[in-house]
Amino acid sequence: MVSESGGDRGCPKCGHTETDVGEISTTGGGLSKMFDIQTNSFKVVSCVNCGYSELYRDTTSGSSDIVDVFLG
Repeated sequence: MVSESGGDRGCPKCGHTETDVGEISTTGGGLSKMFDIQTNSFKVVSCVNCGYSELYRDTTSGSSDIVDVFLG
């Protein structure tokens, strides 16, 4: 997903306004780690200019909401 925005909003590191949204899953501790069960899911929002990235716990809200948080 790519988002363009104007004004003072932008990447916290470089100010660029284009983003890419991906997903990662990780294991928790204990038995889920032993059996390699992916129990935690996160959205990754990355600046396409500098690569700065932030992780957000995956919720039912859309990707555009987390892009808005990332861009300020």
